[in-house]
Amino acid sequence: MKSQKLYEGIFLKRKAFKKNQFYYYIKTPKISIIIPKIKDKYLVISQNRIPINKITYEFPGGIVDKGQNILQTALKELREETGYCSTKKPIKLISFYADPGRLNCSYNCYFTNKIKKIGLPENGIKVHLLNKFKILNLIKQKKFLHSCHIASFLFLLNQKRYLSDK
Repeated sequence: MKSQKLYEGIFLKRKAFKKNQFYYYIKTPKISIIIPKIKDKYLVISQNRIPINKITYEFPGGIVDKGQNILQTALKELREETGYCSTKKPIKLISFYADPGRLNCSYNCYFTNKIKKIGLPENGIKVHLLNKFKILNLIKQKKFLHSCHIASFLFLLNQKRYLSDK
C-alpha cells in the first residue's frame, strides 16, 4: 500500500485490491462531536466554513489529536468552541463512517445535558441555544447542513431515554 501525505494526519492511500487495480481513499483522523443540552434547548455553534463559503450551524466537535481519546476530544471541543463544560460524563450516542467509500475516518457522537458556562467561545464562533424545532428548521433551510451532525441529532431525537433528565 502506498501513501502520500497531504497534510498533518491526512493521507491519500493507494491500495491494491485486484490484479493491476488500485483503490484510492483519504485517511484522516477520527472526529468527535458532542450534543450539549440545557433544559429543552441545545447548545449549537455557528461559524464560517471555508470549503463551502457559508456560515453553518452545527454542534461542537473536532479532530481527535494524537494522545487524546474521542471522549477527551468531545469535552475539549465543547470547552474551546462554546466556553461551556460538561459537569458529568457524557453518554456515547453513536459512531459511524461518513463516507466509507472515500474516507476512513469515523465520527463519534456524545450527548450531555449537564453543562455550565466557564468562559468565552473561541474567536469566530457564535453560540446559540436552540430548541429541536429551530434546529430542524435550520436543517430544512440548509443552514444546519453537516450530514454527520444531522445524523447524530436525528439519532438522538429517536432515543427517548437520552432526552430525559434522569
